[in-house]
Amino acid sequence: MVPKASARHILVNTQKECEALKARIENGEDFAEIARKYSQCPSGRKGGGLGEFSPGQMVKEFDQVVFSAEVGKTHGPVRTQFGYHLIQITSRAD
Repeated sequence: MVPKASARHILVNTQKECEALKARIENGEDFAEIARKYSQCPSGRKGGGLGEFSPGQMVKEFDQVVFSAEVGKTHGPVRTQFGYHLIQITSRAD
């Protein structure tokens, strides 16, 4: 069976901005609300939701986090060619 995961993310230009937003989320602010306000990815309008995907459908750095890190936590900053991401894995099935 192919592993699948669901995740949401926030994409910004700088590591500093990414870290500042992560601190706000860890202090209780809503991930989806911050995604809607700050994410530069079109998924931001949906609270950062990316839906379900399999390994290889996202860039390598993103995949590595989604398919190995703890579900439900906010991970990042994760740097890709698009910028800096905060990633929250909402579910994963191996």
